[in-house]
Amino acid sequence: MDEGKLGRAVSETEALPIRARRPTVGVRVGRVLVGGGAPIVVQSMTNTDTADAEGTAGQSIELAAAGSEMVRVTVNVPEAAAAVPEIKRRMLDAGCQAPLIGDFHYNGHVLLTKFPECARALDKYRINPGNVGKGARRDEQFATISKVAAENGKPVRIGVNAGSLNQELVMRKMQENTDRDLGRTSEEILNECMVLSALESTELALASGLRKDQIIISCKISRPRDLIAIYRDLSARTDQPLHLGLTEAGMGAKGLIWSASSMAVLLAEGIGDTIRVSLTPRPGGDRREEVYAACELLQALGLRSFAPSVTACPGCGRTTSSTFQELAERIQDYIRDRMPEWKRQYEGVEELKLAVMGCIVNGPGESRAANIGISLPGTGEEPACPVYIDGRKATTLRGTYEELSAAFRALLEEYVAAKYPPRSPASGSPDSGSPDAGPAAPAPVPETLRIVP
Repeated sequence: MDEGKLGRAVSETEALPIRARRPTVGVRVGRVLVGGGAPIVVQSMTNTDTADAEGTAGQSIELAAAGSEMVRVTVNVPEAAAAVPEIKRRMLDAGCQAPLIGDFHYNGHVLLTKFPECARALDKYRINPGNVGKGARRDEQFATISKVAAENGKPVRIGVNAGSLNQELVMRKMQENTDRDLGRTSEEILNECMVLSALESTELALASGLRKDQIIISCKISRPRDLIAIYRDLSARTDQPLHLGLTEAGMGAKGLIWSASSMAVLLAEGIGDTIRVSLTPRPGGDRREEVYAACELLQALGLRSFAPSVTACPGCGRTTSSTFQELAERIQDYIRDRMPEWKRQYEGVEELKLAVMGCIVNGPGESRAANIGISLPGTGEEPACPVYIDGRKATTLRGTYEELSAAFRALLEEYVAAKYPPRSPASGSPDSGSPDAGPAAPAPVPETLRIVP
């Protein structure tokens, strides 16, 4: 490609902005507004036994502190329903104001009527229209949940899921396809049924006493291309706020990539008012990873800022030492620990950009482009680490990994305190109210750091 064509290609790429958010009704969920022009909301779900009020409240508080602005819990048995008020009380006592959502399947109409304190404590109910019952009982039991929500002034999410779709609707559409020789694939029919289920259930919820500003919709499936097609169709047919999520996304890289590849397309098209990245954690893994992933997705698209971003190189033959990798990981963890306190203290700290680079090739350039960056020496390079602050070289650090880590963290703390204005009491904290103040302040920078050959 010649330079002229290349220039035009770059210009055209740069001229493709993320589309404006599609207008939706605003739905108030506790202290959080979903839709109505509000920022896209991050949510997550606990994987504890909800009957264990202490454990579930503890994980809910952790998720909220990590950036989850709404937290959902399973309410599947009487013991879980009975524990919900205690979970909510523990969250509030800890200063966590993240809305608590109850996830109901099969018996939600029973639990919400038999446990009125549960119905009052929750900030939103999730209803799956595919498994609230069959035939006439389906509409009756769905209406019961909607009426309880209306009586308590609570919103609902009508959450259609491909794995539990109303089979009566699917069979009717399959038969119609055969009788009229429409030639549609089973995937196309399934996608249409999901949208129809959401729209028909919304009409039933409205007829049962809920208002438009009390209804959020989702249609979740595990195939990225189908998710994109479904939400494009759904967004053209309703102005209710939409919750995005690739259901059963999977573990690790697969779950991250499949979720991002589908939701990023929709978000760039202005579709979506709240999101969840549904990752399968490793046994004993950190549930907060799905929160971090959702926040990073929105931040990568420039839609929101949650925490300082850390640029780090992937490593190559020039970086046979693991020092830059260890330092990047340590700094990322440090930022996550400090963010609850920083957000309470300072305005705009979410916009901070850092760089932890591994050699002289891109290290100084990326470090200059960050607010604060460090360029570590590659293999065979001089054992010196220049630090750049707002584009200018500020100092050079030398020392062991631990000394470098402590010195860089101290510089980071100094930069945050000097760069960002104190948050006024009137503005309040933008976080979810976790009492975690983060780790103690770092040790002061050593006056001299010894050179390590």
